Amino acid sequence: MSHNNRRNRFYLLSLGCSKNTVDSESMASLLGQAGFRGNGNPADAEILIVNTCGFIEAARKESLSALRDLAASKHPEQLLIAAGCLSQRYGQDLAQEVPGLDGVIGTRRWMDIVPFVRDLRLRTHPQPLYHLPADAMTVGRDERGTPRVAVQGSSAYLKISDGCRRPCAFCAIPQIKGTLVSRPAEVIIDEARQLQEAGVKEIIIISQDSTDYGHDLGIRNGLSKLLEELVKAIPDIPWLRIMYAYPGYVTDELIETMASHSQILPYLDIPLQHGQRETLKRMRRPANLEWVYKTIDKLRDAMPDIAIRTTFIVGYPGETEEEFEGLKEFVQDLRFDRVGVFTYSFEDSTPSARVSWRVPEKVKTSRKAELLELQRQISLERNQAQVGKILPVLVEGYGDGLSLGRSYRDAPEVDGLVIVPAELPVGSLVPIRIDGAMVYDLTGVPARISEQYILEIT
Repeated sequence: MSHNNRRNRFYLLSLGCSKNTVDSESMASLLGQAGFRGNGNPADAEILIVNTCGFIEAARKESLSALRDLAASKHPEQLLIAAGCLSQRYGQDLAQEVPGLDGVIGTRRWMDIVPFVRDLRLRTHPQPLYHLPADAMTVGRDERGTPRVAVQGSSAYLKISDGCRRPCAFCAIPQIKGTLVSRPAEVIIDEARQLQEAGVKEIIIISQDSTDYGHDLGIRNGLSKLLEELVKAIPDIPWLRIMYAYPGYVTDELIETMASHSQILPYLDIPLQHGQRETLKRMRRPANLEWVYKTIDKLRDAMPDIAIRTTFIVGYPGETEEEFEGLKEFVQDLRFDRVGVFTYSFEDSTPSARVSWRVPEKVKTSRKAELLELQRQISLERNQAQVGKILPVLVEGYGDGLSLGRSYRDAPEVDGLVIVPAELPVGSLVPIRIDGAMVYDLTGVPARISEQYILEIT
């Protein structure tokens, strides 16, 4: 394709988590408003953007590989931009890793993508252009009307804040994103109303730490207050899902708010990271395990059907066999519905990098497999308890006589599916009678209720 045909077209590859997806969608929206058109083929675009992930080693390798592939194949008139976490974390060093890189824009000012592209076009020297301000004004006081949503089918991720003020010893997010900056509630609510008008069935509340929402604005129990406003503002959206709650900040007020509104799904993601006190102390994470036990009990008392998801890191520096056994006992005791397990990833700029006692890779891999095997049986039993129940399922696709969807127990991409032997309308909420359970997924058939089994949500 000629340069003239490529002009004003952009290709945007988004890597990493759902929070990155929201930033990518927001950049694409800004570029669209400025007259640029998205294109799914990098060969047909003038501007090539990779919104990178730089959280752990595997993600960095994936991001660098994507950038190098585009750099190797791009034409002289094409401009390659690295955006996102890897850009913010490594700054001007990134150009040494990716010959042919034209621009680097970080996480803290990605909303400047349009003027950055224009400046890049005017560049008269071969050195990359950098836009890496130190301030963490990623959201909030300088909103400028940029949406912070990413719609995927009938679901949408809605970002309520960015950055993190927690001191976790293994995590580079505060270095990358900066400290917490909450978005104004009125802006969040306005975006939620727009999603309602667009027919979205599920809003997924995300941030680095959802339960810290409003702290920087002087709001106590900010997430609970925001949820109360949301359920009033968007009565026609049936599902509100909360992700990324921080241990110790799931308050009684939040539990009461969740239990009081059927729109707020009885589902909570609390990344606990470990279940042994000494390991948690070294991680600089909340180490009050009594709080965890009490809070899980409170959640289950208030919402008996609640699905609780968590994640753990195994092989953290200094993790002894005894500490790992403590984690296994913790998992056995609390019987979470969903568990993600990650091996510790060495991050040279974090406090954990200074701990000399490292767990061998072989041991880390073995512990991950052992913990996952333990959880497999628990997850299976939690799923088997759903057999015979009728669960509303959000249909996401169909083909070959089958439909795939998710129940309230399943967040997109990280949890399971419900498999139905019928082709049902995509985007509909259908009551499904569960008749089978696997470790991660459920099976079921449409439950006929007064001869009408599709719940019309309008």
